[in-house]
Amino acid sequence: MLKPMLIEVGVEELPAIPFLKELPNVDKKWSEVLEKNSLLCEFDFYYTPRRLLLWHREFPVKQPNKTKEFFGAPLHIAYKDNKPTNAALSFAKKCGVDISEIKTAKKGDKEVLYYKKEIDGKNSKELIGDMLHTFLKSLNFGKSMRWGNLEESFIRPIRWIACLFGDEKVEFEIYGVKSSNYSYPHRSISYKPFDFDFAGSYFCRLDKNGVILYQNERRKRILEQFEKLEQKSDISIEIDKDLLDEVVTITEHPTALLGSFDKEFLKLPQEVIITSMKEHQRYFPVFKENELSNNFVVVSNAITDDFSLIIQGNEKVLRARLSDAMFFYKNDLKNGLKYEGLKDILYLQGLGSIYDKELREKEIALYLCDLFADKENIDKKLMERAVMLSKADLLSEMVYEFTELQGTMGYYYAKAEGEDEKVCLSIKEQYLPNSETSPLPSTLFSSIVALSNKLDTIFALFDIGKIPTGNKDPFGLRRAANGIVKIVLEGELKFDIKRVIDNLSKKYKNIDKNRLEEFFLERLYQFFDINPSILKAVLQSEERDILNISKKVLALNNIVISNDFKEVFTTFKRVSNIVKDVDTNKELIVDEKLFEKNEEKELFNEYKELKDKNFDDYEVRLQELFSLKPKIDSFFDNVMVNVKDEMIKTNRKNLISSIYKTFKEIADIKEITV
Repeated sequence: MLKPMLIEVGVEELPAIPFLKELPNVDKKWSEVLEKNSLLCEFDFYYTPRRLLLWHREFPVKQPNKTKEFFGAPLHIAYKDNKPTNAALSFAKKCGVDISEIKTAKKGDKEVLYYKKEIDGKNSKELIGDMLHTFLKSLNFGKSMRWGNLEESFIRPIRWIACLFGDEKVEFEIYGVKSSNYSYPHRSISYKPFDFDFAGSYFCRLDKNGVILYQNERRKRILEQFEKLEQKSDISIEIDKDLLDEVVTITEHPTALLGSFDKEFLKLPQEVIITSMKEHQRYFPVFKENELSNNFVVVSNAITDDFSLIIQGNEKVLRARLSDAMFFYKNDLKNGLKYEGLKDILYLQGLGSIYDKELREKEIALYLCDLFADKENIDKKLMERAVMLSKADLLSEMVYEFTELQGTMGYYYAKAEGEDEKVCLSIKEQYLPNSETSPLPSTLFSSIVALSNKLDTIFALFDIGKIPTGNKDPFGLRRAANGIVKIVLEGELKFDIKRVIDNLSKKYKNIDKNRLEEFFLERLYQFFDINPSILKAVLQSEERDILNISKKVLALNNIVISNDFKEVFTTFKRVSNIVKDVDTNKELIVDEKLFEKNEEKELFNEYKELKDKNFDDYEVRLQELFSLKPKIDSFFDNVMVNVKDEMIKTNRKNLISSIYKTFKEIADIKEITV
């Protein structure tokens, strides 16, 4: 039998960001609780800033009955002289029955004690309180808080819990709160609770009391209101998805309102204005004719006939923030960019100051200028200037207030001082890419500055033993390594991991070069969305240039995923098996005078012709090598490799090994699994 079940957990206003981080896990965690209690069924989860709702249209009235089987000791141990031993008596006690009720059964090839017990399922009402408690304790929001005399904690104090099963109130107490059949309206409507006797009444009364329960409905309402504002005022609202998610989370009855600020503040860099709006006030920036306008959109949670005071209040708050920003900006422009003060800012214990970091980055940048000289002749004096100025805005009042604008403000201050455009842009782009969807540095000059920053971060932290382990990577070294790979591939830059590590590690005291190389190679396994054995095969070729690795991997992958590869691969797997005892690093001499069969001559001639060809494309090279299959098959069918004559045997092995060795210039085929 099934009944509807509704559980509402009422809380003080939820902090949006930690809640949203845990939100993807909520359905899974409640499902796990249901499954553990044999009550798994479909449900919906809804939320507002003041309530978490679990809604089951059909919930089992009781657990299903279960059959539990018990197996005990073999009969020759359970009984002696037809009398039960302690082993048998203990087994009966464990099963909760008299020894006379114990039966026997076959288990494997032995006769053992056996008992089958029918267990009645519990009524769901008896379990719901404990289930909800388990579920709430499983939610991880980072920080949590205690209230009253409770030792337990939650993201915010729990103020009420409503639970209806059909039309029955389910009674329990958790977190010091007794369950009930009442809920609360929107704060603008009333502070008094309302009761309900069935789920339909709950949804209806909640709606009439100003609460839009469904998060998707709130999102839809906000976007529709945005569209109306855009049409009415001929504006364009920048919709940041993360900000929209946050606003949906902190409102129960959203209303989008258009506010404005003094045009004088538009003299500020637009990143400052947008950051003040989004990060601190949760406002949406507004554009007009593709330019940032002196408007903003705030989403109010109030219910009122007159929103003018709310708009004025938000305008006043934003005005104060932008006034502070203007004050900081003007002071910073007067002070200019100076990096000497970075000597007084600690980077990390054991790694000196930010100034010391810049000096290390400068050396790396100069090395990279030489490394990429074939791409562009970089002005090294200009590069030194760019690196040394890259962190200078950390000393500015603006970045002290808005830390997320580090680099961005350096760009504006460098421009104001007439620095070269390359220097300015590289300061702005030094941390790119900084996310999965982030753009990359737009020039080689900027790329070198960004690479220098990331490389020093990785090398320096490895130097003091701050190496990522498991899921822990507090300094974002894996993200930095991914960024290096992206920049190198986008710019088609020659970047040999091993050589770079050998050259740059000289500036650091305690780097384990092998571990560092392994760290970079591990990132490649995350980077390429392919059969991992393909990358392994390429890496076994000792290739360490990221650009070449990528080209080889993509070429080999295109061949491996083709329909006829398995048939081809069988032949070349046999090749790798035959040469497994041959040292392919030494010179392999093939003497044509020792050939006894035409198949040897034909294979060697075709291989020799192919080997001397020049190929610009790895895929074409691989296809040509795989085209040797018919000749290799003919060789295996008609030529015995392991003959008694050692010279002929070695000659034949060297022929096959030479083919394998040529393959290995691109990838070690024995590592491929299909």
